[in-house]
Amino acid sequence: LRPEVSGRLTFLNVPEGKTVTQGAVLARINSADLEAQMQRTKVQLDNAVRTEERFKKLLDVNGINQSDYDAALNTVNTLKADMAYTQTLIDKTVLRAPFTGTIGLRQISPGSYVTPTSIIATIQQLGKKKIDFTLPEEYSELVRIGSAVKVRVDGRDSVLSRATVIALEPQANRLTRSLVVRALMDDSRANPGAFAKVIIGNGNNKKAIMIPTNAIIPDDRNNQVILVRNGKAAFVNVQTGIRTANSVEITQGLNVGDSVVVTGVLFAKPDAVLKVRKAKK
Repeated sequence: LRPEVSGRLTFLNVPEGKTVTQGAVLARINSADLEAQMQRTKVQLDNAVRTEERFKKLLDVNGINQSDYDAALNTVNTLKADMAYTQTLIDKTVLRAPFTGTIGLRQISPGSYVTPTSIIATIQQLGKKKIDFTLPEEYSELVRIGSAVKVRVDGRDSVLSRATVIALEPQANRLTRSLVVRALMDDSRANPGAFAKVIIGNGNNKKAIMIPTNAIIPDDRNNQVILVRNGKAAFVNVQTGIRTANSVEITQGLNVGDSVVVTGVLFAKPDAVLKVRKAKK
């Protein structure tokens, strides 16, 4: 919590360790000079409005030039803008809780002179918390918005908390080739700023069909692989899943036992006769 303007604290209500509601007044900074400036500007504005009204009547009967009236009107508008600006500064002398949360340790005493760099206290939301973690790019297929992950907070090794993915960074880090993922934790007992380990996946040893990456024929609309059926090439559309350095998971389009062409795929044509050799393991 930091003030937006500089000045001396005239009121401080920062209950350490207590919960405050959004909008609650936590501190006030001396605004006497601003209040006086506002009152002076208000008097000037009242006089300027009367002058503008008088000039408007004279202008209607050609008693003054248009430029004289425009100058009077401009003075009114300028003073109104000055009042709005001063009121904004007055509003900034009141520090309110930006959200409902728990106050930390107070860093300032009543009567202190504060600036926008002064830290009055901290405030934390202790309900649902966000957790950011990095994920290697090859495992990006494991998480989607809405996916569930498990979180183990440091110091609580026996407790697994559930979190839901709410956002993913669309671009991978160029140096680490990893993605930043943000999830929302259900556990309100975890402390903000704590380190945690994130477990992705459903926790089961899922059996998957993995084929070499070079067996995939990328297309504008679909990924394809070539199967050997009755000694001929059969092109089938497939859907891919998790990728590793040398292989890719096929989630749809292949069955266990299918024979997949892994070399020479760029030269094969539909229904072409194939010369098959077993691939080396």
